[in-house]
Amino acid sequence: MTTTPTIAPQEQRPPGNASPALVFRNVSIAFAGPPVLEDVSFSVGPGETRILLGPAGVGKSVLLKLANGLLRPDKGSIQLFGEEIAHMSEEKLFSLRTRTGMVFQEGALFDSLTVRDNVAYQLIQERVADEEIDSRVREALRFVGLEETFSLLPSSLSGGMRRRVAIARALIHKPELLLYDSPTAGLDPVTSTTIIELIVKQRDVYRTPSLMVTHRLQDAFTMSSHRFNEAEGRMAPLPKGETDPNTTYLMLADGRLIFDGSLSDLVRSQDPFVREFLE
Repeated sequence: MTTTPTIAPQEQRPPGNASPALVFRNVSIAFAGPPVLEDVSFSVGPGETRILLGPAGVGKSVLLKLANGLLRPDKGSIQLFGEEIAHMSEEKLFSLRTRTGMVFQEGALFDSLTVRDNVAYQLIQERVADEEIDSRVREALRFVGLEETFSLLPSSLSGGMRRRVAIARALIHKPELLLYDSPTAGLDPVTSTTIIELIVKQRDVYRTPSLMVTHRLQDAFTMSSHRFNEAEGRMAPLPKGETDPNTTYLMLADGRLIFDGSLSDLVRSQDPFVREFLE
């Protein structure tokens, strides 16, 4: 379907002198065929949560891999923490990736490693002392409510628990940017809500800039309409009519970014592709 943007994608300008964690400028990529992404521009500023919407096959996961330097664009500029990564060497990319937390689709845990070693995988590679590893892993697992799984293997966990362990692994370095690739894919509605509550908790407690890919509108709208209440230890709805001002939306169609804006702008959009997706 060919579409025309109702709201032109704009580079969000962060407050003050703070720089965006991630900036795409006119990024294109193809794989022996039509472009998967074409002339895509957006940014993730300090404290922002950007939610990338779209059906399967529109390039959402490819965009995340570009953001972390796992793929290189054919054209355009990608800046991660102010550094151009489009043509950066793997050696230099490695240090930037340690500042980024990635929650892969389906969790991507190592079945042969305990939960402790899965969460601590990067720390083990860096030869961090065992006592520090244990302390940091327990802190991350406590955040996702799974400290009791410390010594277990992933095979003994439910799908939702494995996804929560994957979030703990992404948080272990206290990252400066979080990337979520369909974090609730394949989960039942109750478990999906648990995962989204953790993501809202991370957003409101740590305020880490985040980019989340999803095709689930319920997840996307929950992110805007709820806030984590630290005193009660749970996610709670915002007053009627209010939305989180730092949670905004992007939408891909035909390889192009056709929407960049707030929830209210999204639900009022008259773009045919947006309307079809929402309905």
